[in-house]
Amino acid sequence: MGITVADLLELPHLRLHLHSGAGGLGREVTWTHTSDLPEPWQWLAGGELLMTNGMSFPADGVRQRALIERLVDAGASGLAIGERMYCPPLTDELAEESERLGFSVLTVDYPMPFVAISQAVAAANLLEQSDRLIRTERIYHAMKRMVTHRGESSVLSQDLSQQLDCEVRVCHRASAQPWYPQDPRLDPMVTEALRQTTSGASDLRAGAFAVPLRDGRELRLVDIPTQPSAVLTLVSTGRSVLDAILMQHAVTVLALELSQSLVNIEQNRRLGAELLAQLMEGQIDASSGHRQLQALGLDVSQATLVAITSGDIDELRGMHVALWRNGVRQLVVHRRGVLYVFCVDSDRVNSVIRANLGDEALVGISGPIVTVDRIPEAAREASWSAHAAAGVTPHTFRYGDATPLLGVAGIDDANALVLRVLGPLIDYERLHQSELLHTLEAFLDNQRSWRKTADALHVHRQTVLYRIRKVEEITGHNVNDTRDIAELWFALQARALLADA
Repeated sequence: MGITVADLLELPHLRLHLHSGAGGLGREVTWTHTSDLPEPWQWLAGGELLMTNGMSFPADGVRQRALIERLVDAGASGLAIGERMYCPPLTDELAEESERLGFSVLTVDYPMPFVAISQAVAAANLLEQSDRLIRTERIYHAMKRMVTHRGESSVLSQDLSQQLDCEVRVCHRASAQPWYPQDPRLDPMVTEALRQTTSGASDLRAGAFAVPLRDGRELRLVDIPTQPSAVLTLVSTGRSVLDAILMQHAVTVLALELSQSLVNIEQNRRLGAELLAQLMEGQIDASSGHRQLQALGLDVSQATLVAITSGDIDELRGMHVALWRNGVRQLVVHRRGVLYVFCVDSDRVNSVIRANLGDEALVGISGPIVTVDRIPEAAREASWSAHAAAGVTPHTFRYGDATPLLGVAGIDDANALVLRVLGPLIDYERLHQSELLHTLEAFLDNQRSWRKTADALHVHRQTVLYRIRKVEEITGHNVNDTRDIAELWFALQARALLADA
C-alpha cells in the first residue's frame, strides 16, 4: 500500500487542509498531476492527486459538482487547490458531492509549491517502485515459458494477470472473443462492451481506452502494435489503480508471444500447403497420405474440400489464421486465385469465411472425400462448386445440389452436355484456331444482335454473320430456334464452370 491522502495531510510541512470529503482520506496516491486545463480528467490515468491553481475552475455549483464526478470517474485520488490564487469560491454543491462520493478536496496554503507535494509522494512511493521492478522482472521471466510453447492458448496471460492484479486477455477486435482458440471465452458483459467500444467513445487513460462496465468493473483496451486485429484487454475492479508502466511491459511481451504464434502458424501453413498440393495432384499414395493426415488430426473419411474466391485478396490469404483462431483444423493451399481448404467441418469453415470475407465471396464445397484417392476429384468438385456459387444466393454451393443449369448436377453432367452440344465445334477450333466459340459467346451475350456483337468483337458485321453460320453448320443448331439457343447457352455455361475444375 502506497501513501494515502490521509498520510499527506499528516505531513505538517506540506500545509494541506481538508476542505470536504473525509470519506476519501484512505485513497492511495500513486502520483501527482498539476493542471489548470478546463477538463483535467482527460489527462489522468488513475491514482493521481490533481493539483490546480484554479485558473479554469468552474464558478457555479452545478459545474463544480460535475467536476468532482468526472474526477472520480477518472480514478483520481483527490483534488488539491492552491489558496489565494485564481480559484473561485468553493460552493456547497462541491462539498456535498465530495462527501457523497468519498472524494477528498484539499486546500494548499499560499505560497506552498506544488513540487514539494510531488516530492513527498515520490519519496513515499519508493517501495512501490521497488515492487514494480520486481513485477517487471517477473513479467519478462515468464517469457521463458513462451519460447517452448506451441499450443493454441496464451501461455503469458495468466502470469500477467497475477502481476497486474487484474484479468489480462488477448482478444480479436472484430469478433470480441479470445484471439487464441483454447483461451477461456469472455463473460457476456465484457464481450458486449468490447463489441460496442470504439476509440472515439472511450476515455484514454495511460495509453489505454477505459470503459466502465455495468457491474462496477472497468475494461481497458491497449493496442498490440504487431497485430492490428488483436487488442489487449484488462478487466479490473472499478476503483483499483492499474500501473501504466506495467501495462506497457505486458503489451510488449504479449506482442512477442503473438508474433511467435503467427510464425508457428505460418510454418504449419506452408507444410500443410505442400502436403495438400501433393494430395490434390495424386502424388502421394493412399496409405502415406492417410497416415500424414491422421498425424495432423484430420480424418479423411469425414473431410471435404472447400474452394474460395474473393476480391479481398489480403483477407483470403489470411484465412488460415482466422480458421486457426476459431479452432478449425485444416490444410490450405492457394492456386490461381483460389484458396482450397481441406477440413472436416465445412459448415463451420463457411461461417468463418462469411465473418471474414462477407457475402460476396464464392464458396464451393466438394462431396465427402472418404478416401485419399478421391482428393483430386474432390478438388475438381470444389472448383466446380465455387463457379456454380455465383448463380445462387447466398454464394455457397455444395457439390451435388441442384445447380442453376437445368439437368446439370455435377462435373460428369457438364462434360456430357459440352461434348454433345459443343464437341464438334471444340474439335474444329483445335484444328483451325478459329474464333467461333468466342463469337458464339459474344453473340448470345449481346442478345443475338449482329451489330452489338460486331462492336464488342471489333470486327465487321459480315464477319460475325459468317462465323455464326459456320457455328450452325458445325453444331447442327439453329440460332433462330429457341430450343437450340437454350442448348447452346447451357453448354457454354457448363464449359465455363468446367474451365478451372
